[in-house]
Amino acid sequence: MLNILSVLIGLVTLALGLVAFVPLLGWLNWLVIPIGIVGAAVGALSASNGGRNLNLLLIVVFALRLMLGGGIF
Repeated sequence: MLNILSVLIGLVTLALGLVAFVPLLGWLNWLVIPIGIVGAAVGALSASNGGRNLNLLLIVVFALRLMLGGGIF
């Protein structure tokens, strides 16, 4: 059950993250990354690793996007 919830949180993160790829909406990554962290935490509590891995991948991708856009460092 927690894995399904984590995957759903990951899908919301992915949808918002795709919107954040639009120019001038990169600030949305500051909202997307914490949602992904919550999803990874929920996924860590489940017996399966699928939801956790999805959220960790999304966190890395959107953090890299944030760094390339000049939001971090």
